Amino acid sequence: MVTGHVFIATSLDGFISTADGGIEWLIRRDDPNEDHGYNDFIKDIDGLIMGRGTYEKAISFESWQYTIPVLVMSRTLKSKDIPISLKDKIQIVDYSPIDLMRSLDAKGWRKVYVDGGQVIQSFLRDNLIADMVITTAPVLLGAGRSLFGALSSETSLTHIKTTTFPSGLVQSKYRVGGK
Repeated sequence: MVTGHVFIATSLDGFISTADGGIEWLIRRDDPNEDHGYNDFIKDIDGLIMGRGTYEKAISFESWQYTIPVLVMSRTLKSKDIPISLKDKIQIVDYSPIDLMRSLDAKGWRKVYVDGGQVIQSFLRDNLIADMVITTAPVLLGAGRSLFGALSSETSLTHIKTTTFPSGLVQSKYRVGGK
């Protein structure tokens, strides 16, 4: 089966964005001289699964940031909603997480990057996340969109490693599940 992998940043109080989807608090802390491990993470990923909110934030940037195929999980977006310049890079899908992973497995995919709070939460609920790299920014937002929501049961994590960066970012990697 295809495995899901998370690479995401949060505020110290666990938010991935402000309530209105803003991530300026994170962009201000991004130092192009620091390698946060994204290139190593993405090198053997077959594609990216994201939710509508993450997609809408991604298309608001000056250029498309992804070189791998992107699947946007949405019940309301349609293919006609994709900008013409991105038609060959993005696919809208309306599957459950498990059905989507089965479909990707049948296509020969092995590792997918899962991004966006609600999508990550749904993949965790269905035990479809193998590991998570979570980078914490030294800022308290007080409110916003939370990375983690309600789960049907406790989810055990095994700490793999933690790295600190001069900018103050702290990155931890966890394997999902028992040792």
